[in-house]
Amino acid sequence: MATTISRLATLAAAALLATLTAACGDQGTQADAGSTATAAPQTPTLVVYSGRDEKLIAPLLQKLERSTGSKVEVRYGDSAELAAQLLEEGDKTQADLFLSQDAGALGALSQQGRLEALPQQSLDKVGQAYRAEDGTWVGLSGRARVIAYNPDKVAKAPAGVRELTKPEWKGKVGYAPTNASFQAFVTGMRVLDGDDATRKWLRDFKANDPKVYEKNGAILDAVDSGEIALGLINHYYWFEKAAEVGPGKMTAKLHFPANGDPGALVNVAGVGVIKGADQAAAAGKAVDYLLSAEAQTYFADTTKEYPLAAGVTSKVEGLPPLESIDAPKIDLSKLSSLQETLVMLQEAGMV
Repeated sequence: MATTISRLATLAAAALLATLTAACGDQGTQADAGSTATAAPQTPTLVVYSGRDEKLIAPLLQKLERSTGSKVEVRYGDSAELAAQLLEEGDKTQADLFLSQDAGALGALSQQGRLEALPQQSLDKVGQAYRAEDGTWVGLSGRARVIAYNPDKVAKAPAGVRELTKPEWKGKVGYAPTNASFQAFVTGMRVLDGDDATRKWLRDFKANDPKVYEKNGAILDAVDSGEIALGLINHYYWFEKAAEVGPGKMTAKLHFPANGDPGALVNVAGVGVIKGADQAAAAGKAVDYLLSAEAQTYFADTTKEYPLAAGVTSKVEGLPPLESIDAPKIDLSKLSSLQETLVMLQEAGMV
């Protein structure tokens, strides 16, 4: 897996270099042709690498041009692969800002010294649990892991994920092993319980014949239809569907595990400024915009995630307050050990 990600990052970097080389050649030709003309001042370009889905985040990123005064160029991709590419590009990267789907990819860049420390006034807008201890990244929105269940199939959901290896749940649970959120959850379990206990849980869980799905949304649909009794998803999938079809037309319900259960992990989408960024000032303005009331309200109302800054609270009906979730106490930067998690999932026959 590490070799695959590295190869993807190398190929992507080569493609980017080729594009830049061609652009430089075009600029040289234009300069020769019009050497007597005075060049018009160019608007600086803020380059954003975004691990968040374009459909989800593009409306918000379009507003960065207004808030930063710079042209914004966005490159979309998987958070882990973009992080690998940024490490491959090193000091030669064109990226100024990294927007990640999860804290793990940000933590990986921070550990390698590829993120700038953010101003304290920006960091202070978000609680300490949702930002890097060294101040190199900050969370923008939160998503809680939950257990979706069908009350027509089970009287109540299990207390937490550790119970899912019991015989009573055999063949009744849906999960998405290739999904980044599930992999972050497994990494969180490793941090909490240790590698040996997590490896055993994975093997026992796999032996209990869970049903594999590609995405969280498909899991929720399967629970809602009664195809499976339980599903491991992020909370906002339920609330997005409820907003679309109406909560009264949904059978599936959500259980938020308690007592610091790994199944209640609250992960974040976050942002960091790339070390040595050409547009560091604009990148800093972009961070502050993403922490502003306007952007935080977008996360609360549109994506149904938990806003983390600017005093904005979610008004989504039925969503418990973030502070009420009995999530495990984890330094989210430690979710960076994704490669070890992937190896463990491969050993368990899950990916």
